[in-house]
Amino acid sequence: MSPDDRFTRALELIDAANAADPHVVEHDGGPQAKALLEGQRVSTWLVRLYPQASEALRLAARAHHLERWKSPRSDFPMTREGYLQWRAQLKRFHAERAGELLAAAGYDADTIARVQALVRREKLKLDAEVQALEDAICLAFLQHDFDAFGRQHDDDKVIAIVRKTWAKMSAGGHEAALALTLSDYARSIVGRALGG
Repeated sequence: MSPDDRFTRALELIDAANAADPHVVEHDGGPQAKALLEGQRVSTWLVRLYPQASEALRLAARAHHLERWKSPRSDFPMTREGYLQWRAQLKRFHAERAGELLAAAGYDADTIARVQALVRREKLKLDAEVQALEDAICLAFLQHDFDAFGRQHDDDKVIAIVRKTWAKMSAGGHEAALALTLSDYARSIVGRALGG
């Protein structure tokens, strides 16, 4: 199998796994599996920001929330500690599943290990590829999911989350975020979070 065929096959496997998400959202006039759409959106942002992204990074972008619905937040205590446990478990789960699918597509152990480290977002701020992935994830969230998420929580909580998200992003990610066309609500919250 050629490298291009292997990459295409890996994306097909990841997309097929995410297409099984029982959570469906409206997109382009029809229903789409939420996990599938999220993987595609992060992939789009990654290529927009970093057109020369490595193959491992492009695979990690598509697999960053692989089969997320299989580990619901409700399985963990509804506390800060429970939230952190859930997030840590998710990163391990996504990385493990990505490794299984990449092995099925014919990837070598070193590439699989690199994709898994990216999916776990190890060494954020120290590893340029992890930072690139984090930027793409944050931008996809801000562009597509922020309004719905924000309206489910009080403003103070959302402002705190925006501040934490902003701290995880690079200067290039900040620039892209500020260039987004946001709703009045989102612009207000982001402005308040950034002190403006």
